[in-house]
Amino acid sequence: MAKVTVNVNERKHTFACDDGQEAHITRLGEYVDRRVGELVAAVGQIGDAKLLVMVSLLVADELSDAYAETETMKSGGKGAAAAAQSEDRMSKSLENIAERIESIAARLEGS
Repeated sequence: MAKVTVNVNERKHTFACDDGQEAHITRLGEYVDRRVGELVAAVGQIGDAKLLVMVSLLVADELSDAYAETETMKSGGKGAAAAAQSEDRMSKSLENIAERIESIAARLEGS
């Protein structure tokens, strides 16, 4: 089991993590620290607990937006596939109608 230390709001926090995950945890810690820094610049030092709750809410909001965007993309993909199927059905229907019109026209010409 590996250990990694991250700095958040000028405080060091050491965590255990799976071997090989140190760089990933470090990047996540740096991201959280940047977000905390942004909040400190906006609202000042209001205490670690409040800052971390606010950052958690901001990150959760970003994650929610990402999920919504992913769902939109997925449904867009399904919508595109459904539209393509609908277009294929419409093309076949138009071909059938054209054949029927040609058949009727041929019969009328033969009369």
